[in-house]
Amino acid sequence: MTTITVIPGDGIGPEVTAPALDVLDALDLGVRTDVLDHVNAETYLRTGRALSDADVDRVRKSGATLLGAVGDPRLGDTAYVRGVLTTLRLELDLYVNYRPAKLWHDRLSPLRDPARRAIDCVIVRENTEGLYSGVGGSTRTGSPHEIALDVDLSTHHGVSRILDYAFSVARRSVCLVDKANAVRNGGRLWQRCWREAAARHPDVDTSHLYVDAAAMRLATDPTAFDVIVTNNSYGDILSDLTAALAGGLGVAASANLNPDTGRGLFEPVHGSAPDIAGTGTANPFAAILSVALLAEHLGGAREAEAVRRAVAAAVAAGRVTRDLGGSLSTKEAGAVVLAGLRQP
Repeated sequence: MTTITVIPGDGIGPEVTAPALDVLDALDLGVRTDVLDHVNAETYLRTGRALSDADVDRVRKSGATLLGAVGDPRLGDTAYVRGVLTTLRLELDLYVNYRPAKLWHDRLSPLRDPARRAIDCVIVRENTEGLYSGVGGSTRTGSPHEIALDVDLSTHHGVSRILDYAFSVARRSVCLVDKANAVRNGGRLWQRCWREAAARHPDVDTSHLYVDAAAMRLATDPTAFDVIVTNNSYGDILSDLTAALAGGLGVAASANLNPDTGRGLFEPVHGSAPDIAGTGTANPFAAILSVALLAEHLGGAREAEAVRRAVAAAVAAGRVTRDLGGSLSTKEAGAVVLAGLRQP
């Protein structure tokens, strides 16, 4: 039996994780859950530690991890969030951040032109390097002469493997997004790795856009894209844009993967949303769709598709939470998906 570690986390994290776990249980994939409900901001505020070595070891030994959300407004910096997310991504070398975006219903699109609304693409984001690598520092802190430095780290190994992964999941094309005209050193490396990767995958169509042009193209015609591959920070930004074009963060799922080791961490793209925590209004669909990605990761492609069909049916029927135009609570929306799964 495969063990799945679960980190409900903070804010709406536990609220959306509960119906997601109900869905996971209904899929009957032969898994058991190991819930790390002590990994949260309360523990960090009390102990100053986000994850213990024992916690990381439990995650490492599991078949996959489901994360709700982390973050708390009582914390004045990002040390806690980085202590959970960055630690797991680096310790497990989860170098792929996979964020699919597919329009769930025409009414959810912010685009005026119906012919260009049907976004169905994936952002493949390098997940362990770039500006989020933590390389940098500051001096003369707090003075008028303060200097702050964050290094946009790129390696040939890291860039090459994320490009190869992007080609491996492409259905028709891969678009590299960078800013090589302004970020010259890293841009030169990405461009060289891009040419090498394209040569290894001659049957896949390729294109290249600078990140500002890519954002503009996404906002006008997202149907032009299949797979977008990019660095850590650009991928973070562009995947929020694709989420908005697909119906919002409430339906945005993601996977952090290492295809070489088979490890994976699955989480909704949204954060802990402290402003609505405890109100019972959070949308559970992003967490449920993250379970679909987890199921796929475990070999349950048929079960994953069943989850997506149940979510699509709920959206089409308007049986959704307020962010999608409905009136259901978190629990009620989760129950609708669960009922859809149980229909013959």
